[in-house]
Amino acid sequence: MKFTLAWLKEHLETDEPLDKIVDKLTMIGLEVESVADRGKVLAPFTIARVISAEQHPNADRLRVCMVDTGAGDPNAGGVARCWTPKLD
Repeated sequence: MKFTLAWLKEHLETDEPLDKIVDKLTMIGLEVESVADRGKVLAPFTIARVISAEQHPNADRLRVCMVDTGAGDPNAGGVARCWTPKLD
C-alpha cells in the first residue's frame, strides 16, 4: 500500500521525523518496503511566475521570458527562453 507522509500524519498525532515513524511502523509489525522522497527529485527545479514574454530576436519559435522566482529581489528572477506557444 502506498501513501504519503502527509496522509499518515493526518491520522497520527506526531511531529516525529520520517525515520522514527518508519521504525515505529516496523516495530508494530507493519513492513515498510521502501520510502521515496519525491521532493529530492524536484529540488533542482525552481517555480517562477512569467512577468513578460517577448519574441526572441533570432528565432521564430522562441520567446524570451522575464520571470519572478519569488526570492524578493526583482533582479533575482532573470530570463528564461521558452518554446511554448501558450504564453500569449
